[in-house]
Amino acid sequence: MLQDPDLISLQEVRTKVEKAWAAAQRFRTFSQEQVDAVVERMAEAARGHAERLAKMAVEETGYGNAKDKIAKNMLAAERLPAELRGMKTVGVLRERTDEKITEIAVPVGVVAAILPTTNPTSTAIYKTLIALKAGNAIVLSPHPRAKGCTCATAEVLYRAAVSAGAPEGIIQCLTQPTVEATNELMRHPRTALILSTGGAGIVKAAYSSGKPAYGVGPGNVPVLLDTTADINAAVRGILAGKSFDNGTLCSSEQTLVAETTIRQNVLNALAANGAFICDQAKAAALAKVLFTRGTAVNPEMVGHAATEIAAKAGFEVPPQTRVLAAEILGIGKDHPLSAEKLSPVLAVHFVENFDAALNACEAVLRFNGLGHTCGIYTTDDAKARQYAMRMPAYRVLANTPTPQGSVGITTGLFPAMTLGCGAVAGNATGDNITPFHLLNIKRLAWAIRPWSNSEVTTVMTQSTGPVSKARIASAVDRYLSGAAPAPPSNVAGIVDKFLESKGIIQTCEPCSAPNRTSEPLKAEAPKPVVITDFVCEDDVRQAIRNSNKIFIGAKTIVTPSARELANAQREEILVLTKQ
Repeated sequence: MLQDPDLISLQEVRTKVEKAWAAAQRFRTFSQEQVDAVVERMAEAARGHAERLAKMAVEETGYGNAKDKIAKNMLAAERLPAELRGMKTVGVLRERTDEKITEIAVPVGVVAAILPTTNPTSTAIYKTLIALKAGNAIVLSPHPRAKGCTCATAEVLYRAAVSAGAPEGIIQCLTQPTVEATNELMRHPRTALILSTGGAGIVKAAYSSGKPAYGVGPGNVPVLLDTTADINAAVRGILAGKSFDNGTLCSSEQTLVAETTIRQNVLNALAANGAFICDQAKAAALAKVLFTRGTAVNPEMVGHAATEIAAKAGFEVPPQTRVLAAEILGIGKDHPLSAEKLSPVLAVHFVENFDAALNACEAVLRFNGLGHTCGIYTTDDAKARQYAMRMPAYRVLANTPTPQGSVGITTGLFPAMTLGCGAVAGNATGDNITPFHLLNIKRLAWAIRPWSNSEVTTVMTQSTGPVSKARIASAVDRYLSGAAPAPPSNVAGIVDKFLESKGIIQTCEPCSAPNRTSEPLKAEAPKPVVITDFVCEDDVRQAIRNSNKIFIGAKTIVTPSARELANAQREEILVLTKQ
């Protein structure tokens, strides 16, 4: 009997992945209606247990507060299912009739879901629902400090799924989560795709596993309070976001940036709406307790209430304080409060003008927040667009708290607890992750153009796409008719050289050769010379076979391969005539 905890955890991974894989093979045969019934039953069960699971998460981790964790659970259990209803994820997704293409969904199989300690229950609900909606099985790997509430969430979802007809084993949760177990889960041959939410280390491990992975980056979110905004309303929104679940969401506001002309109004609005304004001494004390090793977040301070953090820093604040606000004079490692804090602590930075505000917000994002989220409060649409175009972030939120906006509570963004940060942050996508990220699409494509080996339509591959023989001739005609000087006698050669210099590839269909005869023309009854307007290689071959000549004029287009073949003959095949 195994006694070693690491060996036990590894064996658990292998057993549960195999169960999930077997279930996935059966689940992939389910119809859209069957899959939707399973998802609806799971969502219903999650709604019924949202409050209990939220309280379990707070009690086990010590992070956040139950009220806001209930809201996050309901985002995943109510808002997300509403978005999923009617979404086709099984079988034929779309018929592109014009292109004669049929798009067919293919589930990936087993999804390995790595979960965080900050949002352990809501993320479990979210990832399980989108995985099964895409026709997959899922194996959850909880954070060790949140395994109890995560496994309880998985059990609620699993019982509901099986009761709705899902195969046994479709949802699995590791009860012995260790670093070794998580790595084994990510590398297991049956694991098809990794959905990772957590610190930089686990995300890097996911991308290094050799499996397709969706990870996220850290969120150091700036919010620009423009001079055109309603300052009181904007500050209320910022504090609502910063205090949401005690700042545990990565998309929570970290630094408020505003112009010096409204400095006092901003500070007054912060104080009037529940923020405690720290002086420089208190700000320095906050930095000491919030970070270790420079700007590494102290896990003991994550998600704690503002009053508790202040007490740890050695000063008292009013009991109704929601957020601790501290003015900073710069951004970067020399100003640690400008980093991500994962707590209800807000840095405030004032600048001279709007351009300086743009620079400051970009600097915040580049200080370990690339690709994630930023916000702006303004009534000027042009400024909002300028901000969006400038910021290196994939969620740019206007006039809304950034945590609630980024996950789709207050915006039209897809309801999600995994927010991609794009290539700029080393992520595979900048999207809010949806079921479509967890399936592949195969395409049945019917022929819509003829093909043959030697009898194909003349095509020139240019930057403008396929060009027909008729279009080439028409273009040359237009050019020559509009030219002031008379066309040179060797225009065909010039055209050939031009086509060759552009690397144009030509194929052609056999041109209808004029009636030709090998008999000498009778002087008393000369036959008119017929000038061919286009000569391809096959025309030259026919002329060689029949010992004929091809009469060309100044406007005749001769393909490079046709001219090369003609020039290789002893006798002249192409005869230039001025007729």
